[in-house]
Amino acid sequence: MPFLPISREEMLSFGFDTPDFVIVTGDAYVDHPSFGTAIISRVLESKGYKVCIISQPENDNDYMRFGRPKLAFLVNSGNIDSMVAHYTAAKKRRSDDAYTPGGKAGKRPDRAVIVYTKALRRIFGDVPVAIGGIEASLRRFAHYDYWSDSVKPSILLDSTADLLMYGMGEKHIIEIADRLNRGEDIKTLHDVLGTCYAVNVNDYEFGSAKECPSFENVRENSESGKRQYAIACRIQQEQHDAVRGKKVIQRHGNMIVVQNPPSPVLSQEEMDEVYSLPFMRDFHPSYKALGGVPGIEEVKFSVIHNRGCFGDCNFCAIAYHQGREITSRSHSSVVAEAKKITEMPDFKGYIHDIGGPTANFRFPSCEKQKTQGLCPDKKCLAPNICPALKVDHSDYLELMRKIRALPKVKKVFIRSGIRFDYLLADENEEFFDELIEHHISGQLKVAPEHISDNVLKRMGKPSSKVYEKFKRKFYEKTEKAGKKQYLVPYLMSSHPGSTINDAIELSLFLKKEGLHPDQVQDFYPTPGTVSTCMFYTGLDPYTLEHVYVPRTPEEKAMQRALLQYYRPENRKIVLSALKKAGRLDLIGNGKNCLVAPDRQNKNSANNQNFKKKKKTIRNIHKPKHK
Repeated sequence: MPFLPISREEMLSFGFDTPDFVIVTGDAYVDHPSFGTAIISRVLESKGYKVCIISQPENDNDYMRFGRPKLAFLVNSGNIDSMVAHYTAAKKRRSDDAYTPGGKAGKRPDRAVIVYTKALRRIFGDVPVAIGGIEASLRRFAHYDYWSDSVKPSILLDSTADLLMYGMGEKHIIEIADRLNRGEDIKTLHDVLGTCYAVNVNDYEFGSAKECPSFENVRENSESGKRQYAIACRIQQEQHDAVRGKKVIQRHGNMIVVQNPPSPVLSQEEMDEVYSLPFMRDFHPSYKALGGVPGIEEVKFSVIHNRGCFGDCNFCAIAYHQGREITSRSHSSVVAEAKKITEMPDFKGYIHDIGGPTANFRFPSCEKQKTQGLCPDKKCLAPNICPALKVDHSDYLELMRKIRALPKVKKVFIRSGIRFDYLLADENEEFFDELIEHHISGQLKVAPEHISDNVLKRMGKPSSKVYEKFKRKFYEKTEKAGKKQYLVPYLMSSHPGSTINDAIELSLFLKKEGLHPDQVQDFYPTPGTVSTCMFYTGLDPYTLEHVYVPRTPEEKAMQRALLQYYRPENRKIVLSALKKAGRLDLIGNGKNCLVAPDRQNKNSANNQNFKKKKKTIRNIHKPKHK
């Protein structure tokens, strides 16, 4: 099965001259199941719809390449938020883009979904447009925009789209396609699960929906406005459950944004069907001369076996986008994809990952989740593991054994992240042992994120004691297996709740462990997360308690530098941070110090000491007067 058309010539070679759908995306076209555009386009194709793709359009001719589609334009920013793709957490422009041919930066616009949709409106008029993907999904309501430091309205209104699809879109895109194909107007599709629409307040029939504080209230830069923002955040998070979630509404002037309840997650059979579609597992060949698409390299020889994450860290968008409920593929489906990988001409014997948002989740967190939904007021793993949590690695272990046994497979790695607290909770350590023995490529990346329990609480992560216990067991088992393997902890600076003293505690941990992280993740306030709500409001949306927020560029730079205290270029800023915190005991040449004292001050201090000594000597020899 060839790549889907990205040019008019390719479309005509498929035997049609008018597509049913045209997907406009901020990524290069990569036909791999790790890319949302690939999944949606192949799902539509499998149901008999004609699909073309416009990748990274730059001018009117690009948008007009296929003409007006029979049913609708579908718009997304790509696999990554366009603003995150363009800017660092310090708001500095990035120099590359892994989802663009040749890794070039700047091939998609800022706020790509809005730009693309408005261009389609200008060129084609009142053409049906539905938006989706991570950028649209996380901006479905009024949201704090870090890059402009302001609260912006729902992207549905800003973009002028007819419909917004949030979360994973296979179920709702087919319902929308079938109903449009039957002649329904996209402006009347107001009952599709997993979608949002906007309607005039006079035309809306109020019922049992949960109403958030209005856009006008939450954008108010005041104590009251920020409290209203936090309340809205909690309502939105609590209703994001496919079992118990209710309709949520938010007023924007004379318009109301309506979020229908989430779409049910795919069944295992449905998920198997999606991943069995004829993906080419590579970038479109037209990009080869441009240097290919770097984003494929990490996933080309990897398999996604699950979706969702009941870990639900406050700073992570996965639970709010994919949901907290775990759904997984069958062994036969995963093994079949792994076999396809082994038949690829450039396969060298190494499957890079059998994972997903969290690799070692295979089942729902507990039995009641299936019928009652996930608890709205507590997490499954933090601050402590829920007694109802079902902990079992046996199915995942069996799956890994099957893939290890495939011909041509030398090694199967797990790179997408192990939830170590869940691993420790399993009384059967068989999976832990085989993880050490077979599935680590020298280093295992894990995400304790911080070491201060005060910060971990705000992150929705377990106590640092859990990581310490995991670390001890990891190295005990590694030594017993006769291997040289290491933990590489992901750590984050400047998360809400983190003071300079917390950052110093983290740097002392790094020094004690002998860790010199090459990269440090500064907290990035992206739309839709609980942590971003804390960053903007200074409130925990679940308790409305005040939360300390390192917000200024100066303090954020200090906390980031403390995690790399050993770098000469960070020395001055680390000195400033230690002085600000009153931790002069950490400035010096002792083994427990973080940085040496300033040379000038050191010389000055030595001179003062020398003068004191001379004075003392003179005093000793000075005659005493009676």
